[in-house]
Amino acid sequence: MWLIYAIITTFSWAFSDLFYKKGAVLSDEASHIKTVIMVGLVMGLHGFLYMIVKGISFSPVYMITYFPVSFMYILSMALGYFGLRYIELSISSPIQNSSGAIASLLIFIFFTHILSRLEIFAIIIITTGIVALAILEKMDSNKSLILKENEKKYQKGILAITFPILYCIIDGLGTFADAIYLDELSLIGESEALLAYEFTFFICAVIFYIYLKIKKVRFNPFDEKDRGTAAAFETLGQFFYVLAMSRNAIITAPLIASYSVFSVLLSRIFLKERLTYRQYLSIAVVMIGILLLAISEAM
Repeated sequence: MWLIYAIITTFSWAFSDLFYKKGAVLSDEASHIKTVIMVGLVMGLHGFLYMIVKGISFSPVYMITYFPVSFMYILSMALGYFGLRYIELSISSPIQNSSGAIASLLIFIFFTHILSRLEIFAIIIITTGIVALAILEKMDSNKSLILKENEKKYQKGILAITFPILYCIIDGLGTFADAIYLDELSLIGESEALLAYEFTFFICAVIFYIYLKIKKVRFNPFDEKDRGTAAAFETLGQFFYVLAMSRNAIITAPLIASYSVFSVLLSRIFLKERLTYRQYLSIAVVMIGILLLAISEAM
């Protein structure tokens, strides 16, 4: 079942990326803060409903226990939201989601795992495809990062590429820590980890909402259709992500990181961002890797 959970997460987060980009406004200096608020509100609402429906008795102590993981995830996401104001989704997503390779490598180094040859081959293929997308985009940055006269969502320079790289590093460390908490050492249960993360995000949302009120920045959650939709997909993906990571973290990490591939495709379809034949080839490589993982799971 972990594979199904991972695939649902992959598609959910690909769509969340799309709506994050649609909601990113360069002229709005509080754009990334508003996105954090919307994600935190939706996650908090889901957390409360999940706790009530499942009849879970949740202690705030779990939020403290899980805080290192929550902190790295939330920080990386906030940086990602900020960066989307300046860079195309087809560039940022592959770079950001090379984090799966970092997490998988750290898990392999620090913990003992027995993987089949097919699983190892599939992980290598998926990781290669994701990294290739990031490299190709960096090579084409002179074309892709040019600030267009009538399109101020993109900005050329080191600033634009810095945020996806920071996201990649911090999220990779967060995913590695998550693997320790949920799979390797089982320091916390699935439901407790999910609720701890969602409630921590909710608290961040409340703090930032108060901040915007103090700054007298206009913000109405009911007007945030793109950010709200992104938050809904983000929360759906997070729910299944926890389930997948708790069962097979070393394979789940690079597999879920492949959602950048689908983000690139969605950016081409809905945002009209152009793709090269090399990008399509990288996407095909990742798809083959996912198919091999599915085959290995069925064997």
